[in-house]
Amino acid sequence: MEEKTIQVLLVDDEERIRSTATTLFKKRGFNVVTASTGAEAIEKIKKNGFDVVVLDVKMPDMDGNEVLHKIKKLKPALEVILLTGYGSPDSALAGMRQGAFAYLTKPCDIDLLTLKIREAFFKGKGMADVDRRVRDLMVPLTSFSSVRMDWTVAEAIEVLLGHKTIVTATVEEEPVEVVIGTKTIITTTVDEGIHRCVLVRDKSDKVMGVLSFTDFLQGLESTYMRLVEERPSVVDRAGADAQNHSGIFTKMVRDLGRKPVRELMADKPPTIDADATLLEAANRLLSLNVRRLLVMHGDKVMGVIREKDIMFEMAKIIR
Repeated sequence: MEEKTIQVLLVDDEERIRSTATTLFKKRGFNVVTASTGAEAIEKIKKNGFDVVVLDVKMPDMDGNEVLHKIKKLKPALEVILLTGYGSPDSALAGMRQGAFAYLTKPCDIDLLTLKIREAFFKGKGMADVDRRVRDLMVPLTSFSSVRMDWTVAEAIEVLLGHKTIVTATVEEEPVEVVIGTKTIITTTVDEGIHRCVLVRDKSDKVMGVLSFTDFLQGLESTYMRLVEERPSVVDRAGADAQNHSGIFTKMVRDLGRKPVRELMADKPPTIDADATLLEAANRLLSLNVRRLLVMHGDKVMGVIREKDIMFEMAKIIR
């Protein structure tokens, strides 16, 4: 089944935000056009067929609610999501009264914004009450950082924390700026802090497994248990001597950092078809006791669907 690419117009006066958000949205499978002013946005809407507009309320030439009013006069059915770090309940209410689809405050979870864009798209197409499929909620494969099986655990941690980038033959992940409050951090993909895991690939770029925070802790636990078996007297002394105890922890962590990723990584997640229902996905997550599934289209990996993605959809339906 061919999936339509959602056409998004992003309107924000900050070039850095436009550049960063464009990267984020493209990794999520959207086609993105940007505008730096309200006037520019209006002109582009006149000439192009967008599905959703993501509009910053605070801009120098005209207020976002004024832009929203003009958009609704031009194209009443075009869905608009208001996005701002300067919002107030009054401006939010004004925007919703003028027909805004949603009002989100910066910084917002990229998964939540992605969900709202998709919801707005489906509403615009008259499909608001149609059950989503796995492909509609999955996180595209390119949104996840990757590491090699033969990398060290220390290198993998750098990637997971967003301090290092891997460039492969088929997947190129550019560092992008993500603004969090008043701070700007450099990260290799959309949101490592949200995914909390990286994909592990072999030399041919095939996904072989995943590596998460839990795997690091389990690796530390296995090192500790081995120490208990091989040198119980050292562990006993450490328990009675706080000074020795801190030294042992540091040594164990450093030893762990030198291990290859293949020794810590979890197996490749179970798979599910891209056109499967969300009920099937939820049942598979529960029955297999896993937190994520690889989404397949034929023999090709398309992305990952997590329990969090299904929870967002459930929350939307309940509201």
